[in-house]
Amino acid sequence: MLFFCKNMDSISWELEIEMNKKDIAEIRKQFKLETDLLKIAEIYNVYIKQDTSEIFHEESRSFSLLDREQQELFLANFKKVLAGKLDIKLFEVKFQRPEEGQVDHTQHLLYEGLHADDAEGWKGNMQRVALKMVEETPYEKDMVITFIRGTYFKTTKREPDETEAAMRDEVYTTPFVLSSMNQTELPKSSLVFDFIEKEFKSNIMADPVIKLSSPVGGFLFPSFTNNTADVNRILYSAAKANKPDFQFIENVLNGDEITTAEDDKVVFEEIVKHVIGDEVNSRTLAGVYDEINSMLEVEAEDEDEPAPMLDSKEVERVLKASGIKDISTEKVEQAFQQVTDDRQYEMKASHIVPKYGAKSIKINTKVAEIKIGPEDLRYVKQVNYNGRRCILIEVEEDTVVEGFKLLAEEELE
Repeated sequence: MLFFCKNMDSISWELEIEMNKKDIAEIRKQFKLETDLLKIAEIYNVYIKQDTSEIFHEESRSFSLLDREQQELFLANFKKVLAGKLDIKLFEVKFQRPEEGQVDHTQHLLYEGLHADDAEGWKGNMQRVALKMVEETPYEKDMVITFIRGTYFKTTKREPDETEAAMRDEVYTTPFVLSSMNQTELPKSSLVFDFIEKEFKSNIMADPVIKLSSPVGGFLFPSFTNNTADVNRILYSAAKANKPDFQFIENVLNGDEITTAEDDKVVFEEIVKHVIGDEVNSRTLAGVYDEINSMLEVEAEDEDEPAPMLDSKEVERVLKASGIKDISTEKVEQAFQQVTDDRQYEMKASHIVPKYGAKSIKINTKVAEIKIGPEDLRYVKQVNYNGRRCILIEVEEDTVVEGFKLLAEEELE
């Protein structure tokens, strides 16, 4: 079953499908030698010298012709490109509409390269994408940009009485392009012992080493969700968490502006501060997190549910449900306008809530760092004790420090 349009002109710009972590994990685990669910046809490598805007060397060949060790190195590299959390290190980017007469739009180049009838057509389109990369910003180090063209097969859901072999008779088929960007470095000189000559020698190597173990960027085209490909989106991989290259996204990928999870969290905090002030007790904050987390639990029960979003109406509902008084629609909408310049702004609920079931909240003080889960936040309070500010943590069992039970102090006044 193929989910591509045969003609770029027939692409619908209204398609709104979001890739999820399950989709990424399933294709990522297939980047290995012994699998029949992912086949790589061609690999195209481009070497770029630092501070230049041209290709120094290029090589295109069938992936199957690489020796086994090279294949394993590249497969590990491709898995690294797809590693990380969505909206933190991996970002689904929607393509901008091409301008009238624009021939180098990246969506067009990738689509044409993906469906080229021969290796030369594939190489030519990828070369144009590579040139866009180097013309945008000269790199500080020599770079190797790698493109692969392959096909990903995903089996249908198995029926209770269906065998593994029968299940693979029907698969979803998705052709794809993946690119990785890798820096190079010169190996350090070292002292070695020559067993033949029985002497110590300096070992100076001049060949640059390609750092395939730590790619500095890349992308997967097309994006896909629940076995449906979306050629209007591309999955972009950043070098560091919450640090996407916005210029690369706009000028090289021709993508729309994106928002990181960190950005959404900061925006949410600022909106809440505009509504209720910057002081809040732990019970209220715990209630806010619980309300938002309940939205995520509903989504987790139904994979077909879209990712829950927080607009002004949802933020108003969450704050009221958390027990906060004097919340009005007008006050919340004004806060959205002040913080984002957009009353219709939306944030992903998953970006706001610390991870439940883990000690994901850090309380930093001058004398200690305390880690707790958001579900336990309500048991932490700031109190005044003998004229001093203290943190009070409600516990159900004895507190043990270095094997000793702590004695109970006098009751708080």
